[in-house]
Amino acid sequence: MHQYRTHNCVELNTTHLGKTVRLSGWLHNKRDHGGILFIDLRDIYGKTQIVIDPKHDFQKVISHLHKETVLQFEGKVVLRADENINSKIATGKIEIEADSYKILGTCNSLPFSIFPEEQAPEETRLKYRYLDLRKQKLTENILLRSRVISEIRKHMMEMKFNEIQTPILTSSSPEGARDYLVPSRLHPGKFYALPQAPQQYKQLLMIAGFDRYFQIAPCFRDEDARATRSPGEFYQLDIEMSFATQDDIFKVVETVLYKIFKKYSSWKIAEPPFTRIPYKEAMLKYGTDKPDLRVPIEISDVTDIFENSNFGAFKNAIAKGSVVRAIPVKNISDKPRSFFEKLVAFTQDLGSQGLAYLVWNKNTTADEQNIKGPILKFLTKDNITGLTSRCDIEDGDVVFFVCNEKSEAERISCELRIKLGEDLNLIDKNVFKFCWIVDFPMYEWNKEHKAINFSHNPFSMPQGGIEALENKDPLDILAYQYDIVCNGIELSSGAIRNHQPEIMYKAFEIGGYTKEEVDEQFSALIKAFHYGAPPHGGIAPGIDRIIMLLADEPNIREVIAFPMNQHAQDLMMNAPREVDDKQLKELHLKISTISKKDKPDH
Repeated sequence: MHQYRTHNCVELNTTHLGKTVRLSGWLHNKRDHGGILFIDLRDIYGKTQIVIDPKHDFQKVISHLHKETVLQFEGKVVLRADENINSKIATGKIEIEADSYKILGTCNSLPFSIFPEEQAPEETRLKYRYLDLRKQKLTENILLRSRVISEIRKHMMEMKFNEIQTPILTSSSPEGARDYLVPSRLHPGKFYALPQAPQQYKQLLMIAGFDRYFQIAPCFRDEDARATRSPGEFYQLDIEMSFATQDDIFKVVETVLYKIFKKYSSWKIAEPPFTRIPYKEAMLKYGTDKPDLRVPIEISDVTDIFENSNFGAFKNAIAKGSVVRAIPVKNISDKPRSFFEKLVAFTQDLGSQGLAYLVWNKNTTADEQNIKGPILKFLTKDNITGLTSRCDIEDGDVVFFVCNEKSEAERISCELRIKLGEDLNLIDKNVFKFCWIVDFPMYEWNKEHKAINFSHNPFSMPQGGIEALENKDPLDILAYQYDIVCNGIELSSGAIRNHQPEIMYKAFEIGGYTKEEVDEQFSALIKAFHYGAPPHGGIAPGIDRIIMLLADEPNIREVIAFPMNQHAQDLMMNAPREVDDKQLKELHLKISTISKKDKPDH
């Protein structure tokens, strides 16, 4: 007989009746019924009920043990009485009559309850993460993650992709976020950087001729936490393909995501190809390049209509460069005044001066005004006709109006659209709605520095190639860049790469880099482009966010085994922390005292 167990805690059933078995696991729960002690023994596979008769001296010992003590029991498999059958678990028809036991691991008083599960403060949960992970939902999330990654690997290999690992210690490069730097002992004053992404390496693999690469890649970025972003590190399905068009990459990603989401969730999902939305259209219709298509509301631009109205507040703002966005909502004209007042307050909290709206009443009599609203008196008949047509209005509908500088109008309209979807229960439930955002602008204007910057991935191929870079206004140049979005969450950015040296030099020149800076900061890549680089492109869907969606979790920390907290601290391992002088000396480093005013504000 095996030293620790003959079976796990989900295997035994009525076919094992009469057999002597040995089980090991955690003391999940205990109950005393008329002097007979019942133990629920748990391992990662399930639970089995252990029965301890009072004739055994060790019953009293077991009854005083803390939950989560690690125990081993040996005994006979017997049938449960009919009234004790538990149809909710796989072993619910049998139990083990214990003849002997061992304590394999003692347990102190717990900082929070595992069973029944207790809502502990996040700080406590992260400090004792190994206990937190014993909770059923977290265990399921981490096992789901394991299965999904295994399935992803299978699908990628079926499509002839090669899994190749790229370096963790690399050089610093401007990827868009802060690097984590690692000082070199052998090269004083010089630093490695942890990769923000394997971007250059995977392109170099294409130049090396590997054709189709993938990796479940760890990435490191020193950026603040959000509900959908873990600080410090994350994992992505890194993909790169040679001799590939944008459509080729879309097909690969759609195949993998559709199969994964179909297999590991019961929610509805449309078959590929997924909807494609140009960036400009997304910003207009949804106010964001990460639209949640489950909300059946589309925003319209009505700047021209209000420009020709008598509504001075909007008209004057438009003359100074503002735009007006309309957010139409179907069949809510019967909402009370308080509903509209709360929405006005909501937009004011977002930074808007207010919120205008019009209500198209239904069931009005011939002598009643069909349309009502605070701004109605400033609008002409033509204005109303234009709004009705532009926003596809019917009786019973309401249209909200946001007037602001373009980027602010988009932001506020986006937030209001989601707010309306949530408050009115308009969001489709139990459905995944994917879309591609395409045709991103290659560049954007940086107001603060009064300069043109890359708006997305600097390694992207501009649409129109060198001719566009030389002859078009940089802010009008589009790139072969794309995002895959699901339910308002960006899963990944990708691009067809710029693989020609002269185009790369020109693209970076417009973005503010000299030829010398390109040669210095991207030396390996630009040099490799001179030795026969194939056309190539790629993408990297986030593993953590995929699991977060499949598990229907609102926070990404619930699908990561050992996440950091919002301040990028590992409370369990006490990281980051000070190191001793000997280590600093080996690295040729000295710690200067940081004044209180210079410390980062969390």
